[in-house]
Formats: sequence, C-alpha cells, structure tokens
Amino acid sequence: MESAGSRGAVQRSAPSQSSMLYHLTNSAWMYLAPVALGVLRSFFNQHLRRPLRRFLPSLDPFVTVDVAAKPEDHSYYYGPEGGVKSSDAYGEVLAYLSLACSREARELRADGAAEGHGLVLSLREGQEVADEFKGVTLWWSAVPHPEAARRCCRLTFHERHRRLVVDEYLPYVRRTGQELAARNRPRRLYSNKKELNYHSRRDEVWSYIDFDHPTTFETLAMDPAKKQMIMDDLDDFRNSRDYYCRIGKAWKRGYLLYGPPGTGKTTMIAAMANYLNYDIYDIELTSLQTNGDLRKLFVETTGKSIIVIEDIDCSLDLTGSRASMMPQRDVVDKSHDRMVTLSGLLNFLDGLWSAHSGERIIVITTNRPEMLDPALIRPGRMDMHVEMSYCKFGAFMTLAKNYLGVDAHPLFYDVEELLQVADMTPADVAECLMMPSERTARRGVDACLARLVDELKKKREEKRAAKEKVAPE
Repeated sequence: MESAGSRGAVQRSAPSQSSMLYHLTNSAWMYLAPVALGVLRSFFNQHLRRPLRRFLPSLDPFVTVDVAAKPEDHSYYYGPEGGVKSSDAYGEVLAYLSLACSREARELRADGAAEGHGLVLSLREGQEVADEFKGVTLWWSAVPHPEAARRCCRLTFHERHRRLVVDEYLPYVRRTGQELAARNRPRRLYSNKKELNYHSRRDEVWSYIDFDHPTTFETLAMDPAKKQMIMDDLDDFRNSRDYYCRIGKAWKRGYLLYGPPGTGKTTMIAAMANYLNYDIYDIELTSLQTNGDLRKLFVETTGKSIIVIEDIDCSLDLTGSRASMMPQRDVVDKSHDRMVTLSGLLNFLDGLWSAHSGERIIVITTNRPEMLDPALIRPGRMDMHVEMSYCKFGAFMTLAKNYLGVDAHPLFYDVEELLQVADMTPADVAECLMMPSERTARRGVDACLARLVDELKKKREEKRAAKEKVAPE
C-alpha cells in the first residue's frame, strides 16, 4: 500500500517536470526565434516585398538597393589585373561584407581569391546579415538579379535613413571594400612600358611583379632618431585624409632622398612601402617620349602607392638652373624624339594632374642634390628632404644585429671610434659583416668585426690623405 509520504513526493515531483519542460521549450524558442524571423524576413524581401509595395506602398516603409555583378564577373571581386576596379561596386560590397559573413552568416559561398591561396567568403542566395552604421541597422542579402542571371547584393533600410545611406554609408562601403581588397593581395612593383599612348589601358602602360622585399624600418640601417621621424611623418600622412580635404590640397607628399651611392636610398623606399602597405610605381624617365606620356603614366596609377623616380640627376636634362637650362631642355632631341621637360615634370608633381584620386607618396632620389633645380625640390613638391649619410654607430648596431645576431662585442668600441672619422656607406659595412653561411656564423663574428675595423682604418687614411692633398701649401 502506497504511503501518504510517497504520494506527496510524487505529487511534488510532477510540477517540477512540467517546469523543466516549460524552461526547455522557452530556451529553444529564444534560440530559434531569431533564425525563424531571419528566414521570414528573407522570404518576405525576396518574394513578397515587390507585389506588396505595388498594391500597398504605404505599409512598407523600407527601401531596397540592388548592387549587381557585372555580366563578366559572377564570383570574384578581383578585376582582371588582380585588384578591385574603381567602378566595380559589387566587388567592393563583397569585400566589405566578407568580414561580416565570416562572423554571422550560417550558409556561405567560398570563392578562390584571384591571387594567393585564400578564400573569399560571401553570402549564399537567401542569406542575410545585419550591419550597423552610426546607430542605424541595415540588412544585406544575396538575391538573384531580377533582370539577368547574375548575382546581386541587396541592401534594405528604413525610408527615414535614405540620406544617410546614400550620402555616407554607401561611399563608406565602397571605400572600405577597396581598402580590404587591396590589403588582401600582394604588394606590387610596377615599371612603365616604353610603348604607350593616351588610349592605352593600365596593363598596357605598366608591367608589374609581386613586391616581396624583406626590408622594414626595424632592419633598416639608419640613425634611430631620423628613422623614427620618418615613420611619424608617414603615419601623419596616411591619417590626414580629412586634413588635406579641408585645406584644399591633393592628398600627396613628396620625399627627396639624397646621399652618396650605397647609403640605402632604394632600401628606404622598400621600407616605406612595407610600412604603409603601398604599391610602388617606378618611373624610368629616359624611356618616355613626351610630357603626355608622363601624364598618362600618372593617371594610370592607383591610390595608396609610392611613385618613384630614382637618380633624377642622371635622367634626361632636368638639372641645373631653369634660367640657364630651359632653352636646351625644351629643344626636341630629334634622334630620340623626346620632349619630356622640367615644366612637364613639375606639373606631374603638383599641377592639376597631381590631384588624381587617392593618397600618393612621390619619392625622388639623387646623389647630387645641389645639381637639381630649386623649383623641383621646394616644399610642396618635395616636402621632406632626407639625407642618407655614411654609416654611423646607430646604423652599425642595426647591421650587427641583422648580420651577426649580436648586440655587444669588445670590438664595438673600435668601430664606434672609427665611424666618427671614416666615411663608409652602410652597404660597405654590410659587406664586411656578411658571412657565407649559417654554419660559419658562430666562429665568424670576431673575424667579420676585425675585417670591418681594418676597412674603416683604410677609409680613415684615405680621407686623411685626400684632405692633405687638397690643403693649400
């Protein structure tokens, strides 16, 4: 016979089981409700919104904007040259949404990137992700284009946010998408082709290779204080978009790198490109025919790039005083049919053509800055003049760390003393410190530093003899 106590236990346990079932059901609904609502909203946007809007427009306060892929571009957001085309809004939207897709979307589409081994994630048809901009929630979804068999990204937002979306959000999406797409591909080193005309496309004007130079500011042999000053200046430049817009100047900055051969001018350019994550456009002036060729080259560059003219003192007749050199400079060399002039180069640097879209850094290198026309290197064209000097002890310390892996050594005192009186370029110092293999590294530190000390003593004697030779009797 069942006792009263046991019946009470059974009766007390029944509400507990019902409560557990209730809580389980409630928890499941909390998880499933957002998914169900998302599916319903997606179904409504794709199949019911248009007919409902046609018959009951006042009941639908939402606006949709379709960004469709070009007919020849169904999947990749990279153009035929590997980078996002400036007019490819669909590709830029995909690049922008790739981060949100990887975080939130449950059903994704993965396409192989045009370069490298990465994957580009995008929404599968019918999927939707939310985005927030300045406190406003907007929705992106992948839908088939209503008029053609190509992919389409649909943006949905409330009518009251129309101006914000058109004036600020969509430009922000495109700008961010361009930056993300450029960041995800390898840096490039471009060089200009010899045969070009005004109607040439970018791939007919520039050829390129992947830029994989290992130099960084950390490994650059240079005075640490000067190195930090350049890095700070580069940071100020790339973060000054609004400033340049406010003062009404093109977003560009010029650097003049000057010094003897072997002092690291080209290496500095590589470090700048790696620091900023910019492409490099290397212009060979001697291969150009006219000022129009120079303008064409500039028009076909992209933003976030470094435009380089190396050894300008050896490029055509662009040195000396304008007053004395202009007649010879503007005379056509009939044997080569060339007409690149100083005025054309100055217009390239800061004329109307220099306002072409996006931030750019222009770098000119020379071994003889005193030979250049003052108009070419004045502030506004070459804003920062950087002397790449002979090796000093701070630069030597960087080289010793790079090549020998040491921070201290008894011979460092001799090196420091000799570098104050001997002229030796960082390239020559590096040659003395270079060892043939890792196998010889352990026993070769002493020998490399001793060799450097001997070379510095020779340089000191050569400098002393040169001074005595030119000294008046």
